Amino acid sequence: MTFQDQILQGISNKLPGKRVYPSGVNKAPKRKDILSIEEKRLAVRNALRYFPKDWHKELAIEFAEELKAYGRIYMYRFKPDYEIYARSVSEYPAKSSQAAAIMLMIQNNLDPAVAQHPEELITYGGNGAVFQNWAQYLLVMQYLAIMTDEQTLHIYSGHPMGLFPSSKGAPRVIVTNGMMIPNYSQPDDWEKFNALGVTQYGQMTAGSFMYIGPQGIVHGTTITIMNAFRKILPKGDGPKGKIFLTAGLGGMSGAQPKAGNIAGCITICAEVNPKAAIKRFEQGWVDVLIDDMDTLIIRVQQAQTNKEVVSIAFIGNVVDVWERFDEDNIFVHVGSDQTSLHIPWTGGYYPAGMSYEESNRLIREAPELFKEKVQASLRRHVLAINKHTNKGTYFFDYGNAFLLEASRASADVMSENGIDFKFPSYVQDILGPMCFDYGFGPFRWVCTSGKSEDLDATDTIAETVLQDIKRSSPEEIQLQMQDNITWIKNARKNKMVVGSQARILYADAEGRTKIAEAFNNAIAAGKIGPVVLGRDHHDVSGTDSPFRETSNIYDGSKFTADMAIHNVIGDSFRGATWVSIHNGGGVGWGEVINGGFGLLLDGSPEAEARLKSMLFYDVNNGIARRSWARNSEAIFAMKREMERTPHLKVTIPNLVDDNLLNNIF
Repeated sequence: MTFQDQILQGISNKLPGKRVYPSGVNKAPKRKDILSIEEKRLAVRNALRYFPKDWHKELAIEFAEELKAYGRIYMYRFKPDYEIYARSVSEYPAKSSQAAAIMLMIQNNLDPAVAQHPEELITYGGNGAVFQNWAQYLLVMQYLAIMTDEQTLHIYSGHPMGLFPSSKGAPRVIVTNGMMIPNYSQPDDWEKFNALGVTQYGQMTAGSFMYIGPQGIVHGTTITIMNAFRKILPKGDGPKGKIFLTAGLGGMSGAQPKAGNIAGCITICAEVNPKAAIKRFEQGWVDVLIDDMDTLIIRVQQAQTNKEVVSIAFIGNVVDVWERFDEDNIFVHVGSDQTSLHIPWTGGYYPAGMSYEESNRLIREAPELFKEKVQASLRRHVLAINKHTNKGTYFFDYGNAFLLEASRASADVMSENGIDFKFPSYVQDILGPMCFDYGFGPFRWVCTSGKSEDLDATDTIAETVLQDIKRSSPEEIQLQMQDNITWIKNARKNKMVVGSQARILYADAEGRTKIAEAFNNAIAAGKIGPVVLGRDHHDVSGTDSPFRETSNIYDGSKFTADMAIHNVIGDSFRGATWVSIHNGGGVGWGEVINGGFGLLLDGSPEAEARLKSMLFYDVNNGIARRSWARNSEAIFAMKREMERTPHLKVTIPNLVDDNLLNNIF
């Protein structure tokens, strides 16, 4: 059968043979054994409903074995034989070009070169899933192949509920992931209900089909590192020869060494999983691979002496690095962490003093002991960081729940008031006031032709548009404009493409709209093929996350999720091709609600109308909320936008003299 035939058949009418788990792949950790015997029967019963009854006897035994061995039913037998990667959009069997573009994006998320645990349909973050099992993948791809532009596919946490009649202006796909009743949104609830096969953790861009490999976070990380050094270095001094120490090379964290190189510093990134570190080294995302501490010390000292720009992956635990650097008086200028602490007990964070293999054994066999080890390691981790910050190191939380979990482990991370963390979130210090409040966030696009020359053309278009906008931009956003122009100029040279021909840059509503309009015109003129627009959920408007995206909201509303919900609803009727809303992502299940979108540009006047309506709202919804929270940069941006857009009328806060409030209670 051809690739197209296999897509169209969905689940085969003939039971495929049992599949042997491939060797050498990065396997997802075994999940917690949390179900009762009756619940395990329910999990198998739930899984079997995808298949004909005469297959049930054989599959029931197999699925029970999977549940016991992996803690989940992935249905490995049903993984298709064809290679999974982002093909040219023209290669997908589809009645709807929008549906074909979504198929491309799904396959990109599951490309082994892109995905962290591709056999388990997990894109990044240890548990950021595109689907729960391979039956869901097969059915979704089949539905997308047969749907028309007057149908919408509704997906409940990976499960395709079905095609429903809609309209040409409606989204082609609506995705929800992990949308639990609030009282059932604790970490163990995810373990239980995901094991039952009724919900999943979609991270941010995994379950919304918008992941573009580590590049997706490189730009934001680059901006963060650049501005972290700007905060601590004297004016005129640069980061060359200065140290950025962090951890994590798995999914999104794999962007850190590349971002450090672009920022121009020495990056040391520790990773306990050798496969992850080696993968990033082989992909060219890190320059040097070291697995011995003494060798690391010598190499770092050499880089300091020579004022090098270099990235070093250390296969080992970052706690050991912090401690050894303290002992050897190696000064760390900037420090952070990107281990997956949103899932601290299931492989997101590995404790110091234990091997990777022994840790994985404890996760399976002694989860409570593993939790104790993790919390002890966090206390030790923070103790080492505090020794460095006392010497002048600037440490920031990268929104991975590091400070949150460290505080729950009773590590010394709290300020004197006992309420706030002593270290800032990078959103509080950098991205919030410098980018999000002004409307700048991670705008991204994918060239569906798969041609590198199309990506080069879009880079040139984007640079031209940004240069033109910068000429009339106010002083307040000149730095953001120039950083992004510099970024896009060097994008090709930095070789960031993994999987699809994709690009990302930080832009505000004006920049996104004008770039998208220029793309649409180029498509109409036959200069490039169709383009999918999207963004990270980690943006101005898409995410309500009190410890990350909205951590610089100080009016008490950072624990609300109205903005993210309005974002998805508002985008859906303003022209998005697909929308998604997730519980979890970045900082963890129950800690965040985030929304995303995808929009296909096909060169048509209808696409131009959609992009202008949707992109404007997608950004300004967030600026309006940030303005109402009394963020001065957002108030400036909102007033400026209302002057340019007569139909926009937003409620602006009246500021209060704090002296009036000092003695009223």
